[in-house]
Amino acid sequence: MRYLIVLVLVCLGSTGWAQNWEDRQVFNDTDAATTLRIISSTDTDLFAPLIDTFVARNPDIAIEYLVTGTADIDLRFRNTPEAFDIAISSAMDLQLKLVNDGYALPLENVAHLPWAEWRQSLFAFTSEPAAIVINRAAFDGMAIPQSRQELIEALRARPDVFRNRVGTYDVRQSGLGYLFATQDARASETFWRLMEVMGGLDVRLYCCSGDMIDDLTDGTIAVAYNVLGSYAEARAESQSTLEIILPSDFPTTMMRTAFVSRATKKPQTAAQFIQFLVSYQSSPVDGAGLLPLLSEKENGAERRAIALEPALMTFLDRLKRNKFLSEWESALIQK
Repeated sequence: MRYLIVLVLVCLGSTGWAQNWEDRQVFNDTDAATTLRIISSTDTDLFAPLIDTFVARNPDIAIEYLVTGTADIDLRFRNTPEAFDIAISSAMDLQLKLVNDGYALPLENVAHLPWAEWRQSLFAFTSEPAAIVINRAAFDGMAIPQSRQELIEALRARPDVFRNRVGTYDVRQSGLGYLFATQDARASETFWRLMEVMGGLDVRLYCCSGDMIDDLTDGTIAVAYNVLGSYAEARAESQSTLEIILPSDFPTTMMRTAFVSRATKKPQTAAQFIQFLVSYQSSPVDGAGLLPLLSEKENGAERRAIALEPALMTFLDRLKRNKFLSEWESALIQK
């Protein structure tokens, strides 16, 4: 499917200030009668097969696909909800809060799995585990850790190998990183022990999975914690270098979600795209296998995803967030 790639500063007339995107692409821009503007945290190369299929089936619709970070999606959407038709993000808690605050348009005619939608407004369409991804060369001759506790032991055993070579999200900037970290902390105290060990090794902090995968592949870091497994799998050229580990001690699995802006001027077209994402579950799109289907099981084992429920917003409370970030900084930024 033909699409135009444009990497530019986009000016929103309603705000008057420049918008800088990680990526901006327009799909099916020729002769389309309607254009949907989608703000998303999912890298374009992962999402393009879905959009290509949608516009092939609907040649009168174009898609302007704008990529930015999860926390930035929340900020931009709150500032200018009328500028976007659909929001897609892996930060479930921020998405749920936007819906709870009235930014989403309810869609009564979208049939979906009851555990994968909220208030007929927020719809999940993938489930993806947080993974530990390692550069195999750093573990040559060593047992590959299969749990967080085993990772702690491996890092402690060879600090000379891992110093300044462990990476994770900067949860002060990454909405998804904050979601994963708070869910891990709720599940086990092992999380805080691991953070302290990583902090003692001069951990590197990242905005996103893609940057961590880049540094893993070239050997800058040896371990990335809480990376989206789909991003590592997408790097086919790195498969001989990287190994993806789903920790055996406790799972952290997010669901990627989408909603229609209540301020959209194209509600029917936007709802049509949401219905397409939902139907992806029953009729997967060729070439889109890098975005996993919704599932309550992985490889036959139960790894239930983080639930779409009001409790998800607990750590978005200002006092709780400040307390969590203070503890996180004390563990990882040991100055």
